[in-house]
Order: sequence, then structure tokens, then C-alpha cells
Amino acid sequence: MVRLTPKASRNALGPVAQDGDGNAVLKAQVTAAPEDGKANAALIKMVAKSLGLPKGAISLKRGPKDRMKTLFIDIDASDTGPEELLKRLSEEL
Repeated sequence: MVRLTPKASRNALGPVAQDGDGNAVLKAQVTAAPEDGKANAALIKMVAKSLGLPKGAISLKRGPKDRMKTLFIDIDASDTGPEELLKRLSEEL
């Protein structure tokens, strides 16, 4: 799960924190406003860049109008495996 904060002062990923239920969530901030899907598109672009993937490899699975998002990452669009993607993400955070 990703907790997105739109209209932030900067674009940033991380840190990982706990939500009210004790579940781990990745915090993300984007400067884009939450209108017409702009904040969601900025999130996808930022995550794709962090993982070294094309934007088309990341899609929003759940939460288009909610702060809590579930992203789908198509690892078939990458020349690396899931372990390498996790390593890239952990380095980013």
C-alpha cells in the first residue's frame, strides 16, 4: 500500500510507516494536485523512475480517489526479476 500526499512541496518516496491498523505503508509525496488523475499519474511516474521501469509497467490497482493506493507492477516489462526491483526500491528509500 502507498499513502499518497498530493500538493506537497516536493516529490518524494518514503519512508515506510505504519497506518492506524499497524500495516506497513509506503509514504509518497507529489507536487501535483489531486484533480483529473494528475497526482496518480505523478505517483506512477515517480515509482517507475525509481525502479527503472517504463511508466506503462506501473498501474493503479485500487484507490484512484483515495489517499491509500495499491499499485500493480508488471515485472514482465522489466529485464530484471522481482529481487532486483525490491533492491532498487530499498536503495531509493
